[in-house]
Amino acid sequence: MCGIFGYIGNKNAGEKIIEGLKRLEYRGYDSWGVAVKSNSKIDLIKKMGKIGEVQFSQLSLPSSNIAIGHTRWATTGDVSNKNAHPHCSSDQTFVLAHNGIVENYKELKKNLYKNGHRFKSETDTEVIVRLIESKLNKSSDFKIAVQKAFLDLKGRNTIILLRDNGDIVAARNGSPLVVGLDEKNQDIYLSSDTLSFAQYVKKTIIIENNQLVFIRRDNVKIFNIKTGKNIKYHAEKLDIKDNKIDKGDFDHFMIKEINENPFVINQVVKQSRRKYDALAREIKKAKNIYTIGSGTAGFAAAQIAYYLRAYGKIRAVSLVGADAREYFNLFRKGDLLIAPSQSGETADVLEVLEYAQKKGAQIVSYVNMEGSTMARMSDFKFSAQAGPEVCVMSTKIFTSQIAWGYLVAKTVQGKYKEGINNLQELIKKSQLYLKNKKSINTIKNLSHYLHNTQNIFLMGKSQNLQIMNEGMVKLIEGTYKHAHSIPAGDLKHYAITLIEKGVIVIVAISNDEVKPDILNAAGEVRARGAYIIGVGSDDSELFNSLIKVPDTGETSAIMNLIPLQLLAYFLTVELGNNVDKPRNIAKSVTVK
Repeated sequence: MCGIFGYIGNKNAGEKIIEGLKRLEYRGYDSWGVAVKSNSKIDLIKKMGKIGEVQFSQLSLPSSNIAIGHTRWATTGDVSNKNAHPHCSSDQTFVLAHNGIVENYKELKKNLYKNGHRFKSETDTEVIVRLIESKLNKSSDFKIAVQKAFLDLKGRNTIILLRDNGDIVAARNGSPLVVGLDEKNQDIYLSSDTLSFAQYVKKTIIIENNQLVFIRRDNVKIFNIKTGKNIKYHAEKLDIKDNKIDKGDFDHFMIKEINENPFVINQVVKQSRRKYDALAREIKKAKNIYTIGSGTAGFAAAQIAYYLRAYGKIRAVSLVGADAREYFNLFRKGDLLIAPSQSGETADVLEVLEYAQKKGAQIVSYVNMEGSTMARMSDFKFSAQAGPEVCVMSTKIFTSQIAWGYLVAKTVQGKYKEGINNLQELIKKSQLYLKNKKSINTIKNLSHYLHNTQNIFLMGKSQNLQIMNEGMVKLIEGTYKHAHSIPAGDLKHYAITLIEKGVIVIVAISNDEVKPDILNAAGEVRARGAYIIGVGSDDSELFNSLIKVPDTGETSAIMNLIPLQLLAYFLTVELGNNVDKPRNIAKSVTVK
């Protein structure tokens, strides 16, 4: 969740940290902090709130060439200045920032307290600081003290430390960590992701689990945490074609990224057919096919499974990362797991993939972040190449994921070219739709109408079921209203008790075999006074309002998604909420 950033080089380190944290803010924005090495001491500043609008010139930080920083999504301890990172040692000789959750922190804290250590915050992170101090009482070697303390931690954790002598030490187990090298300027970066420093570096070192990084000036050393032995590393070339973070002429990143939907679908079309053919062969041979994700990516995984069943005639089962434990004993050699992800670092999904891989299953990933853990562990890895997605609410990446899943399924079906043609038609029609002012104004007007609505229901079936689930997520994330997605076929079994006069129901319809079923469900809620908003290519007497979209055949569910994203955006704007950084959530969930 949280973002950590470090810098050693020849430029103003504090300024570099602020810039890097702004690029990492999607990982958490409850609070932030920066620590710089100044002469023989450490200057530290910590604040509640978002760092996005902070200017370095406003901060009273001394000039320095060495610093670390942190942007926080609160897990242990409330949102406050005292709980913000980095946390300082008792003698102020080092500070530490942390990404993860120390699952045994209460036990560690109890033992440390018995031995005389006192705490200033409520965080599990400060427990790591005091634990290192306790190890230093037995050994004066700082690296060994960090190593031994880190081995006492349970859970997925990454830490970064700055010493008053200018050394930076970092360790990883689970949560991501990458080193960036700007050899020309002799600058070294450490971060939770490559995007935060991509514009400056040509090479990266991916830090693996149970590795410790020690940096002194321009010298990088990596050690095995368990054995303490030095590890030879290889710096990889960083190849991120689009790392520009800029809203352009748009008011928010979200609306910019919605307008990039045609572009990301085209990126799916442009990828090598050989990779699609190779994956299709493995899918056909696999004993069991699972798709897996969490949150928005979980609905993408479910839509991919739908496409595999509908077009590939493959028995595919979709799993939610946090609730897949009952499948652990079912995974076996010959199984194949397909994981769509924006970051490639989702903790609960990685845990399942790691377990399945140990049982002999193959892993397929579709990610947007180069060098991610998920990509590196995969037998088949596809890159979305969609460019940065800055808004915490995912839009274009979800679209990319399900478009990719559709093409994979069509390849399995033996109709790759037909799939390409259908996606190209979708690209053309979605481009025209996003430029159609009349269509956009229809959604704007509906967002105004929905301003005071407290409950919004969404209904879908077959290809549109997961689309409506994702529409629900976007409305919840941005508007903070209650939204509820209902499988249209289940309406009569329970949810119809919630329908009364004036209740808003959004219905997505495609020209497919289940269209009569959706219209029947729409009639049932209309009969009970619901206000129905239809999403589709055809109007109906049952609809109070229609969001008209072009008919794109097999890809119509993807086309129906775009107006739902737009509705969530315009309603969020209408309500005055923070569009790109909704409250309480982070984009990359690297803790369970």
